[in-house]
Amino acid sequence: MTELEQYEMDKARRAKRMMLWFGIISLLMSFAAFTSAFIVSSERDDWVADFQMPNAFFLSTPVIILSSITMWLALRNIKEEKRSQGMLFLVTTFILGATFAGLQFYGFRQITYDLGYYFTGESSNITYTYVFLIAFVHLLHIFAALIALGVVIYNHYKQQYTKGNTLGVELAGTFWHFVDLLWIYLFCFLYFVR
Repeated sequence: MTELEQYEMDKARRAKRMMLWFGIISLLMSFAAFTSAFIVSSERDDWVADFQMPNAFFLSTPVIILSSITMWLALRNIKEEKRSQGMLFLVTTFILGATFAGLQFYGFRQITYDLGYYFTGESSNITYTYVFLIAFVHLLHIFAALIALGVVIYNHYKQQYTKGNTLGVELAGTFWHFVDLLWIYLFCFLYFVR
C-alpha cells in the first residue's frame, strides 16, 4: 500500500468516527431535552410524584450492562483474530440486546395493564407519558444498534475483519456502549428524579 492510499484510508476512518460522534452528540442533546422537560413538567399539579418504575426496567438494566461486556469481548477477540470467540460474543451481544428490547416492551405492558396508564387518552398521565416517550425513543436507538450489530455479524461471518481492519466493529461497539450508558443514565434519572 502506498503512502497516499494509507493516508486516504486513515482519512476515511477519521471521517467515519467523527460522523458517529456527531450523531452521538446530537442524541445526547435530544435526551437532555427530554429529561429537562421531565424536570420542568414535574411542577405540574397532575404530576405523579411517587410513580412506580416497572419491574421489567429493573431486570433490563443488568442485561444491557452485560451486553456491553460481551461487545467489548467481541471486539477484543476480533482484533486478536480469534474468529469463533469473536462471533460467539457478537451473537451473545445481539441476543442480550434483543432480550433488553423484549423486557422494555414488557415494562410498557406493566405500565399499561398493571398500573393502568397509557401513552395518550383518558387513562394517560403526563408522568407516565414521559416515561413511555423516553424509554421508547431509547428503544428505537437499541433497534438501530441491533441492525448495526447484525451487519457486523454478517461481515464477520464473511471474514471482512482482519487485524488492523476492524473499523466496522469499533464503530458498532462505540454506538452499542453509548446506548447502554444512555439507558443507565435514563434509568437512574427516572428512578431518582421524581
